[in-house]
Amino acid sequence: MRKHITPLLIFFLLLCIACTRQPKVHTLADLIPLFTAGNVPLDGPSEDLNLGSHFGWKSDQVTDPSWPGEGLARYPMIYIGEGYNRIHLVADGKVVWKYDTGPGNELDDIWMLKNGDILFTRMYWAAKITPDKREVWRYDCKEGEEIHVIQPIGEDKAFMLINAFPARVVMFNHNTGEILWEKELEFNVNSTHVQSRRMRYTQDGTWLLSYLHEDKVVEFDADWNIIWQYDCDQPWAAVRLQNGNTLITLENDKKTIEVNRDKQIVWEVSLSEIPQQYRPDDCQSVVRLQNGNTILCSRGGGGRTPQLVEVTPDKEVVWVVKDWKNLGPATTVQILNEKGWSENPGDFGR
Repeated sequence: MRKHITPLLIFFLLLCIACTRQPKVHTLADLIPLFTAGNVPLDGPSEDLNLGSHFGWKSDQVTDPSWPGEGLARYPMIYIGEGYNRIHLVADGKVVWKYDTGPGNELDDIWMLKNGDILFTRMYWAAKITPDKREVWRYDCKEGEEIHVIQPIGEDKAFMLINAFPARVVMFNHNTGEILWEKELEFNVNSTHVQSRRMRYTQDGTWLLSYLHEDKVVEFDADWNIIWQYDCDQPWAAVRLQNGNTLITLENDKKTIEVNRDKQIVWEVSLSEIPQQYRPDDCQSVVRLQNGNTILCSRGGGGRTPQLVEVTPDKEVVWVVKDWKNLGPATTVQILNEKGWSENPGDFGR
């Protein structure tokens, strides 16, 4: 009997050791089958298929196969951009799912939740949709207001930044639509459109806000006291990294900088440093990957230049997307095979 038991015990012991050493890592990429299932319609009941006038950049151009990074095959991702109001889900080198949001401006911010639902902003409205293209929550702006920022926080909460006079942060339950609280913020500009494009709730429970045309990034504590400020030229996005530094895209200067708490620039990349054939026309949002690389997102000069460029800390270009056949401008992307969940502030450097 013991001769039969001992090998069995050894087998299970080795199996447990293997499982301990190689735990299964769950990512948002695991949810992609929800979007390609048989119950997902080609066009959903809430989609507005009229995307507006002809897009001058539309062409048969795809990423040169000799360029680094394997084009769309490199990452599964959610991809959106100003000027082309279609949400793209990219996997296995192609667009496997789309959601059309109609004409007008503009897609700016987007998150996939751990159940597959997607929160996004559309300038004059924001919504949550399911993988089978049902709209389950929507917020419409009042006249003169804009929404460019949304972020989930925890299992059922999210916040929006409403550009308005006065501007306000709105915390709400994205399952029920209930408004939980609002906080007014002051901007000293004469247009709601240029107030801000990015605000983030950080892993430290603070609020990081880019003042686009007031040339500063400000961090507020939980009581809305200013605890940090960095002055810079037209900050489009500001991202608090897991190392405590802040990654900032400077739209006017066409560069991305990483700044520490002492306001020292510890890393930067200018578009002029990127080889000409890979160089984007502008920079809007930015993504710091968990491998330390940085993805720059660009509107792509109306079809003239790449939309996405990934650089290493040494500024080596390792991925370029210039695909105007399948995609439009890139305002932001969410890379889906990174570890973490959108509901956990700080899991993703975006």
